[in-house]
Amino acid sequence: MRNKYKKPTTFPCNAGSKCSVSIIVWTLAGFLLLLHFFSLVSHKDGTSGEIELHISHNPSFRELVEVEEENIQIPPPRGKRSPRAAKRRPKRTTTLIDEFLDENSQLRHVFFPDMKTAIDPMKDNGNDSFYYYPGRIWLDTEGAPIQAHGGGILYDESSRTYYWYGEYKDGPTYHAHKKAAARVDIIGVGCYSSKDMWTWKNEGIVLAAEETNETHDLYKLNVLERPKVIYNDRTGKYVMWMHIDDCNYTKAAVGVAISDYPTGPFDYLYSKRPHGFDSRDMTIFKDDDGVAYLVYSSEDNSELHIGPLTSDYLDVSNVVRRILVGQHREAPALFKHLGTYYMVTSGCTGWAPNEALVHAAESIMGPWEDMGNPCIGGNKVFRLTTFFAQSTYVIPLAGLPGLYIFMADRWNPADLRESRYIWLPLIVRGPADRPLEYNFGFPLWSRVSIYWHKKWRLPSRWSG
Repeated sequence: MRNKYKKPTTFPCNAGSKCSVSIIVWTLAGFLLLLHFFSLVSHKDGTSGEIELHISHNPSFRELVEVEEENIQIPPPRGKRSPRAAKRRPKRTTTLIDEFLDENSQLRHVFFPDMKTAIDPMKDNGNDSFYYYPGRIWLDTEGAPIQAHGGGILYDESSRTYYWYGEYKDGPTYHAHKKAAARVDIIGVGCYSSKDMWTWKNEGIVLAAEETNETHDLYKLNVLERPKVIYNDRTGKYVMWMHIDDCNYTKAAVGVAISDYPTGPFDYLYSKRPHGFDSRDMTIFKDDDGVAYLVYSSEDNSELHIGPLTSDYLDVSNVVRRILVGQHREAPALFKHLGTYYMVTSGCTGWAPNEALVHAAESIMGPWEDMGNPCIGGNKVFRLTTFFAQSTYVIPLAGLPGLYIFMADRWNPADLRESRYIWLPLIVRGPADRPLEYNFGFPLWSRVSIYWHKKWRLPSRWSG
């Protein structure tokens, strides 16, 4: 009786009509989509599997992925506090970060070793040749400390030479006013050349400060930071982009310079706020197809902006995308691996070190997904401070798939010329362990890891 008045089930179309055709079409489309997805997964898995096999069978690679720990003991405080002072203001426990920031710390030599332990490629180093020692003073071929802070690397294919550009900070550190950040007057952009990325020849200052013209962007009392150089295959020009600011960091612009040669001199062209937005920490990235992109911190460092340059690399186009909105990231360093874009960034804490994050995207314009902290080894404080350093560039290594060099600066705000270089192996391998934020599930791309080592070198098969 319950089904007495139930209507028979009917379809809005008869067999053999459009309904069955559409079902077949949608089924076929779904099957093709699934087939494409599995082919994509198998392709990436196959390529990454080859890299895993290559790393696991190479002793030099295995050394790079060994986790090296640090156990730094904080010394007892010098002198004793009076009981009255201790009662009035209890002394909090001193942390390793406090010791790092204290220029009078008993551990100063741990973070900033002196000239006695400097890396000198011109000496007979025996078995220590070609080893990187992160944090030690690094000498050029003339025996002087390298001055190329906040820099980047250009590989010039015509001369098969690496060029390292960076801030030349060999001057006194001071504060422009009581609340100002530590600074060194602009001296210029230093350039060093190398065939092996270990022995560096000083090519001089390729873009010099303006000593007398106070209205010039490069006037010595202004700010020039994070210079990066790329080569334009179409025009045959070397183009430099950099952060340009005044001593109060209110100008917030990018500057552009150009040269016919990688060793300069570079002619300064102009500065501007890209896309009409403020710009501070920045970098440029040249993609496989020759298109170059500007990436910069904006909106008071609360987000990053990214957009392509014009074909001559001398200006930004009118296309821009806001990424990592509200995350307060700076010091971007981009690289590409197996068609996926990766970017290392730091937090915004001035000269003080903080935790690095890695981000990844299938398209350079986004969306960009967070992949977490890439740092491995040292100790917890080392990992939460990016080994007491800040990202500046990632160097690809031809012939060594999955292996890169992570370039960072260990800033010394008490004496900026004494800031050190932290070069460490960055390896892309293994499945990502963080779910996607903007899409369902886990990404297809691989995990990024930066390994701490007191001493390391590139695999012997790499010859530059």
